[in-house]
Amino acid sequence: MRYVSTRGAGAPKRFSEILLEGLAADGGLYVPETFPKADLAAWRGLTYPELALRVLSCFIDDMPELETLVKRAYHPRVFGGEEVTPLKTLEPGLHLLCLSNGPTLAFKDIALQLLGELFESALERERSTLNILGATSGDTGSAAEYAMRGKRAIRVFMLSPHKRMSAFQSAQMYALQDANIHNLAVKGVFDDCQDMVKTVNADAAFKARHRIGAVNSINWARVAAQVVYYFKGYFAATKSDDESVSFAVPSGNFGNIYAGYVARAMGLPIKRLILASNENEVLHEFFRTGRYRVRREVLHTTSPSMDISKASNFERYVYDLTGREAARVRDLWRRLDAEGEFDISHSPYWPRVAQSGFVSGKSAHADRISTIRNVYQRYNAIIDPHTADGVKVGLAYREPGVALICLETAQPVKFAKTIRDALGRDPERPAEFLNLERLPQRYKLIEPDAAAVKRYIAAHS
Repeated sequence: MRYVSTRGAGAPKRFSEILLEGLAADGGLYVPETFPKADLAAWRGLTYPELALRVLSCFIDDMPELETLVKRAYHPRVFGGEEVTPLKTLEPGLHLLCLSNGPTLAFKDIALQLLGELFESALERERSTLNILGATSGDTGSAAEYAMRGKRAIRVFMLSPHKRMSAFQSAQMYALQDANIHNLAVKGVFDDCQDMVKTVNADAAFKARHRIGAVNSINWARVAAQVVYYFKGYFAATKSDDESVSFAVPSGNFGNIYAGYVARAMGLPIKRLILASNENEVLHEFFRTGRYRVRREVLHTTSPSMDISKASNFERYVYDLTGREAARVRDLWRRLDAEGEFDISHSPYWPRVAQSGFVSGKSAHADRISTIRNVYQRYNAIIDPHTADGVKVGLAYREPGVALICLETAQPVKFAKTIRDALGRDPERPAEFLNLERLPQRYKLIEPDAAAVKRYIAAHS
């Protein structure tokens, strides 16, 4: 398997060459030259580690230690059981795929536990070190830091929007005292953090000198790891390989649902990929109108991990919409940088959107409260506000005879205030997090300035 940049520069590379790189040198994102084909009959009935190995081997064929790394990442003690991502049936044909059983109680753990193993193995082989630079809107940061904490060859520099995450999310990151973990709280929004990461990565000399890597979903390994649980959810919800299902996915940065798109391209019988936006409805506007328009102001909502107006992984999808015309992708992103938007509604690419299985909808605060309350009253299950966005929009597109699988994104304890507003009670809190917000917190407050990030990395590398 070889990988190319969505913007076309450079020769194709193997997985081991792109693993530690993050963004391509031309600013694009790496994608496989072709999508492999799934063997549904052979994969049904496998355990999660076995399934992960089969799926990931399609994308990673130059790391002979992959089986060992997969077994470590998806050990029962890490995810609280053998299933890793158990399926919870609310009623016949309606399911929650539970993705929040990892150490930070969010779906990001599933990819980042693997990424930590992959990074450590690659660095040991090279006898080198890596500075990871990432941005988080809530859950990526803690999942990355828990996966990388204490690793001697890795330092993590994580940018987060100051006072834009829940108290639980912030404390999960800032309470870590490991010497290799550096939290930079940015006076801005997630898009500012993400832009700063891209700006630092665009400085090729600085990136090479300080060995900058990425854990955000711009790193292909994260996407590949997330593809696995689409297959796992499908096998758990169906009895035969000719059944179709639909997945409802709350989406801000387009990484989680893009993994579903990859699974569909591999042959998984997904009828619809139902994208749920919150009040920052940039992606919903695109799938409704063909216009991709960055918002000047990002709204602060009660599903804060989706408070994003520039979806990083969207470029990978647009690359396929254009028929993999890298020059066209470059033109569209130049227009986006200059004008803040582009529109493909009158282009030959627009009909391909419907063919790719995507539909979308919007969920606002009142919808989240209502959905959390209704799911609890009907099914005795408590869901977090992001999952509620997915359930609300998913139900609007539910079809008779087609199983609907809603992707859970986090445990409700991470968003206790919203749960109290909906149910009048606090969600249960795991014992290991009982006094989390009271722990000493360690972070550096900075302006939204890429030069400040560079100075900090240079001083702490």
